[in-house]
Amino acid sequence: MSKVSTAQKVGVVARVASQQVNRSRTVRAVKGGILTTARAFGKILHQLWLEVTGLVFLIMAASGGAAVAHEYAKYHAGKAGFGRVAVAICFTLTFAWFGASSFWRVRRKGKTAHH
Repeated sequence: MSKVSTAQKVGVVARVASQQVNRSRTVRAVKGGILTTARAFGKILHQLWLEVTGLVFLIMAASGGAAVAHEYAKYHAGKAGFGRVAVAICFTLTFAWFGASSFWRVRRKGKTAHH
């Protein structure tokens, strides 16, 4: 004669209760509503993430633009080499691209979600 542990009994009861609950149309509807809401919030949070990071990148590009102006003035005065100007330009263009592409991704995701 084999003994059934309490944990096994609890597991069986939980499994049967779960099966009974999943047969309920109300429970399935509530689950569906929760999943749909969670998906919608996830999409909104992802969009917000892209917009915030895009803004940060554009702010960094703007500071890079100020650095380009500063370094160019030093270069024009003969106090610095062109390499510093080139690095500032590359920095500015790179972060401007990151910022713009982040907003483009938001826009592209918005268009595909409405179709």
